[in-house]
Amino acid sequence: MENAMMVALSRQVTLRRELSITANNLANMSTTGFKVEKLLLASNEGKTASHSDGPRKISFANDWGVARDFSDGVIENTDRPLDMALSGKGFFVVETPEGDRYTRDGRFTVDETGSLSTADGMEVLDETGAPVLLDANGGAPKIDRKGVITVDGQEVARLKIVDFDDKGALSKDGYARFVAPADAVPQIVENPTVMQGFLERSNVVAILEINRMIEVNRAYQAVSSMLKKQEDTSKQAIQRLGRVG
Repeated sequence: MENAMMVALSRQVTLRRELSITANNLANMSTTGFKVEKLLLASNEGKTASHSDGPRKISFANDWGVARDFSDGVIENTDRPLDMALSGKGFFVVETPEGDRYTRDGRFTVDETGSLSTADGMEVLDETGAPVLLDANGGAPKIDRKGVITVDGQEVARLKIVDFDDKGALSKDGYARFVAPADAVPQIVENPTVMQGFLERSNVVAILEINRMIEVNRAYQAVSSMLKKQEDTSKQAIQRLGRVG
């Protein structure tokens, strides 16, 4: 009986985690460049409670990690010249106080120094690793599909677009940005598809996440009901033993 309760409790913990991830997906439906996430589970063997018969080991549900779906989100036309979307593989590279970060969020602006920047003020980098500088008094910049930026017909920079062999190793760093592990080498995307005047929306499919939330809630309630029955059965057994004694 104790074994069943321990397994159920381990599953309840993972269901809470799964519910949190699903709720976060739904909360980021409108977040530019957000990538939908899913909980990965693993079976973890452990010792059983003391008993005279039954299995020697039991398997617990274990939170193994979070997987992200890096498929493209819907590309939406904004007509803003500094909005940029990536179609297919690649990430924009931005410089933060903690180091380079990688994003699909192309809501860029020009700050007071003329640097092409993210919505929260981080500088966007060119293929040399330097900030992209634009003349605030010049004409409107034009960005071709390879990320080459021209102003008044003159090339001023080429956006640094990179990708990774193992995107699963990337971790979230807030603001729809990702951080790569120290041993991950970003690869320059030679022929990216940059779309000026567009943004890539979240790839969250609302109906799927809502259905998943309903399923997780039902599973959690079922486990809670089972635990309550097990607890009631234990209480009844203890009471009977007390009367016999």
